[in-house]
Amino acid sequence: MASSSKANLAEQDEGEEAEEIEHFNDFTLASSWERFISEIEATCRQWLADGPKRLLEKGAVHLDSSDNIYKVKSELKNAAKIYSMEYYFEISGKIADWNCTLHDLQLCFGVKEFLVISPQSASGVVLDAPEATKLLSAVSIALANCSSLWPAFVPVHDPSRKAFIGIQNMGTIFTRRFEADRIGSQVPIKFMHLEGLYELFVSKFAYCMSDHSMHLFRVHLLMKLTYQTLSNDEDNYDDIQEADTENAESETSPGCGNPNRKHWDDDCPWNEWYSAEDPVMRFDLVVTWSEKVVESSLEMAEMENASPHEAEKWILAPNLYPNLDSSKGDRIGFASQLHLLVNALGMSFEAPFIEDFVSVENPGSDNLESTMVIPPPTVLDRVLKDLFLEDPQLPDFAKDEHKSSRAIKGAPVESLFAQFCLHSLWFGNCNIRAIAVLWIEFVQEIRWHWEESQPLPKIPANGSIDLATCLINQKLQMLAICIGKKRELNEEFEDCIGTKDDASANMEKMQEANKDGDESSSFHARSQAFDEKRDSLLTPEGFNGSKTVESKFSANAQDVHSADKSTLDSIRRGSAGPVGSMKLLKLCQSLHAPFTQSAPLMTEDMHEERLRAIETFGFSFNFSAQLERETLSSDMSAFKAANPGAVFEDFIRWYSPTDWENDESEAKGPSTDLTEGMNVDWPPQGRLSRRMSESGNFWRKIWDEAPILPASEQKPLLDPNREGEKILHYLETMQPHQLLEQMVCSAFRASADTLNQTNYGSLKEMDTKMDQLYLTMASTLRPLQVNLLSNTSDTIEDLQRLCVVFEHVEKLLILAASLHRRFRQVPRISEAIFSNYYNFYLPTMGIGLADVDTQKEFDMKLQLSQNERQVVSNMFTPPTANQSWRKVLSMGNHLNGHEPILREIIFSMHDNASDNHYASSSHRDYQQDTETYRMYTCGTSNDLRVALSIISYD
Repeated sequence: MASSSKANLAEQDEGEEAEEIEHFNDFTLASSWERFISEIEATCRQWLADGPKRLLEKGAVHLDSSDNIYKVKSELKNAAKIYSMEYYFEISGKIADWNCTLHDLQLCFGVKEFLVISPQSASGVVLDAPEATKLLSAVSIALANCSSLWPAFVPVHDPSRKAFIGIQNMGTIFTRRFEADRIGSQVPIKFMHLEGLYELFVSKFAYCMSDHSMHLFRVHLLMKLTYQTLSNDEDNYDDIQEADTENAESETSPGCGNPNRKHWDDDCPWNEWYSAEDPVMRFDLVVTWSEKVVESSLEMAEMENASPHEAEKWILAPNLYPNLDSSKGDRIGFASQLHLLVNALGMSFEAPFIEDFVSVENPGSDNLESTMVIPPPTVLDRVLKDLFLEDPQLPDFAKDEHKSSRAIKGAPVESLFAQFCLHSLWFGNCNIRAIAVLWIEFVQEIRWHWEESQPLPKIPANGSIDLATCLINQKLQMLAICIGKKRELNEEFEDCIGTKDDASANMEKMQEANKDGDESSSFHARSQAFDEKRDSLLTPEGFNGSKTVESKFSANAQDVHSADKSTLDSIRRGSAGPVGSMKLLKLCQSLHAPFTQSAPLMTEDMHEERLRAIETFGFSFNFSAQLERETLSSDMSAFKAANPGAVFEDFIRWYSPTDWENDESEAKGPSTDLTEGMNVDWPPQGRLSRRMSESGNFWRKIWDEAPILPASEQKPLLDPNREGEKILHYLETMQPHQLLEQMVCSAFRASADTLNQTNYGSLKEMDTKMDQLYLTMASTLRPLQVNLLSNTSDTIEDLQRLCVVFEHVEKLLILAASLHRRFRQVPRISEAIFSNYYNFYLPTMGIGLADVDTQKEFDMKLQLSQNERQVVSNMFTPPTANQSWRKVLSMGNHLNGHEPILREIIFSMHDNASDNHYASSSHRDYQQDTETYRMYTCGTSNDLRVALSIISYD
């Protein structure tokens, strides 16, 4: 027990000794304020020891307002108050030019690295003047103990005044003191002009105010003026105010410009569908003068009247709207509407017929009715009128078409279906109900054109179908052809009725002529008239000659009209002329190529149907002939009519030369008339190929059954009535998702083609993005082109991502167009600004716009050359009457009537440290060693900020 008690006493004594050591009081730091100075000194020593590179590794924060400034922060406590001390430093060794982005205190006092100590309070400033002085003294003592030359600043007064006091140990007997303050309103008139600011600076070192006129002070001066173009909102306000006046002048001055122009993009291709907000809000023009030495206030007055064109540098800075960088849901464009169309595509699988989305009996109609609005009938009538308005001249469908546009299986931008898709984007905000209503009315209007035999607008009736477009566009092209054929049949029927009346009148005249003339000559005249009428119908405009006539053989027009002594020529019909020196096998007559009917046109689904039939029954020669039976029979009938007495072998020699095997070569020269005694190799030697000579050959069967009829008397291969009704049935009964799939493809292609018509100059980055957009669209839309989309398909998500890509490109293109229209004469400016913004915007193009960092703003400054200054100067148009009364000109250096929105001046006084503290009026040859006085002024007529730094003796 005794030993244990002794051990406890020993442990207690050791604990008391440790406690006494732990609570050792350093009486050299007697007060809390001295401990506060020590804490500041320790923090500064640590920052000095680390240096900029080490501080970056420890997590120094980069300032967004500057490219090269970082800061570190430390919290200090003094009694009940907590202070924040921040150290600002740069990485580069040289001092940045004031045209670059500087920190506010760097600009005001010309320092490079500095400390700022402020209380952690709501205002962040020291409101008590004694406290501010004491705080600055503590920092000054701590920096002196560290042998540091950092300047230190303390924010004072009200935060809106941006006031600071500061101090800097110069390492000698000199100390620099800083002070800055601001006048927020009612700036004295004297300080609105350069003379007053000059006298304010001189008063800081002159003995008294009366010395200003008696002495000449060599004051160094730097001046920077900032001008700002009017924003679009201000321009629109002025346009509205002056619209009535300009309209009245336009009635008497037809040669003036467009007085009703209100939007910047009136002549842009997308303006037909929406008006885009100009992405360029305004431009700032920063004009700087080189350093000058001013000796009197009179020189300042002269400088105030100087033109900005005399300045050394012009720097242009574009100000873009913030929502150009991020989507806030309020931007309207092709991309936003395409996004809605993709949503409608996803809903199209909910019903089997288009009418189900409109009918009130649809089970989901309540949900549709509450969320999707159909525009009023007046809007619907206006859209249909615009779609079916007849244009006397068809548009050029290939004009300004991108080289990769046809890789997207949609309709050309100027076609009827593409225009329907573009209208759908803006009709009822592109919801599925509105699309269904518009489609039903669209098809009804097409049926009216069909029943009334009226040509379809915006569709060329050139007799061809573009299989590279979507199926609906192909159907409309074929329907336009059917309407044309139907109109021709109607006109021929009307001509026949009129011909009967004319024929009865002609018969009466011929009967009278027979009484006086020879009956045989009258009969010859009637026959000749009939032949002329018949030949007029057999023209290449209505029928086609053989394809081999133009490519392999030459039809001599002289032989066509030459007199043939054979009696067979009197019944030859539908001949397009002899085929070289070819002769008929059974008759020594020239083989003639007939006029034939065009092959029946087919859309993509008709071709696919034939391919499926071939896959089902297998490909064989006779089966192929069965598929082409009508065309083959028509060509054989025309050949028989053009070559009386011809046999099947003659047709094969002309129609399929590869199926005729020659024993010896036939003459290649022109045909020879036997009456002239010329020797001709006849009959031709050869035989049919094996497949043509087989028993039961289907071609020979068709030949035997084919009547002798020229193409003009045959039944048309294309039945316009039957095909037209089939097309309308397809349009009226197609499933909603089939319609929406083709609408999505055509809408993306038409929207991109519309934007591709934009003139944005020679911006290579924009060309690259447009090329990439078309390739991305082609790959993303491919599942829709081959009908592989389903309700659970991932393609909908891919289409949503495509809309995001489209929106990025659309925004860049609108910016490119806005810049190009402003700087057409100096494209270097638009190219430099767009290239800089493109590099700034590029990292955001791989993500959704909602995820874009909106904290970082685009900042660019472009120095202008001499030949570019005039173009930029013209952007500052002289103020109108409405603008003049709103702005009172109270400052000089006007640019086309515009005063600067900001004027910054740096006054400085240099002196030799060995000279007197004040500048002498008679001393002119002093050395510029030390900047003893410096004053920075910044402001306008309603706002003035002054920052002063003075070197004084300790």
